[in-house]
Amino acid sequence: MHGTMKVLGRADLHMHTTFSDGWPSPTQLVDHVIRHTDLDVIAVTDHDTIEGALRAADRAGSRRRLQVIVGEEVSSRDGHILALFLERRIRPGMSAAATVNAIHEQGGLAVAAHPFWRTGRQVRSGPVHGVGWLAAELDFDAVEVENATPGFYVFNRLARRLNLGLGAPEIGSSDAHILDAVGRAYTEFPGRSTADLMTAIKRGETEAGRSRYRAVGLMRYAAWGFNHQRYAVAAAR
Repeated sequence: MHGTMKVLGRADLHMHTTFSDGWPSPTQLVDHVIRHTDLDVIAVTDHDTIEGALRAADRAGSRRRLQVIVGEEVSSRDGHILALFLERRIRPGMSAAATVNAIHEQGGLAVAAHPFWRTGRQVRSGPVHGVGWLAAELDFDAVEVENATPGFYVFNRLARRLNLGLGAPEIGSSDAHILDAVGRAYTEFPGRSTADLMTAIKRGETEAGRSRYRAVGLMRYAAWGFNHQRYAVAAAR
């Protein structure tokens, strides 16, 4: 059988800006992706808001080099859920099942982000964590099996093991809060556009991968983590 192999695009579907707890502005993020990465598609997924994603989409505009998905990392009662291809913000604080339903009602895709990550840090909407085994019980469209946050090796292994039995489409994403992290984990898919990506996720034709950090990137992430922790402690007082 002879045919032409379709070109593979690369996407990073989980990243943050100054509209939540990321360091880069939406403008800085888009400009960095265009100048310094080979990404075709990004999703900006600030915590419980789509404003950063809308700004990033405006910045990318009609440039063919990059397409931006409007997304949100939703703080459900049961853990964080990535919402992709949104038209409206998803309200935080609902159950995971209600959150997934709300995403689907917009025609969006629901992704179980870092499902086995846990932290003791508290925010107003509750503890910060992934959805755990609910990733296998609810109608998620994909599972994030590669997350480039330093120290997530075990969490990623658990997510991959879960998905071996589940067989859901897999997603790789950086969860970037600094520019050095952008593209360190990624999703490869047939095609180059956001429409191609959505089709690939629905067909289970995605593949998650990752690349190593440079030493300076790890140092900057450590600095971000220190500042973020200090801010969280001050906010909790």
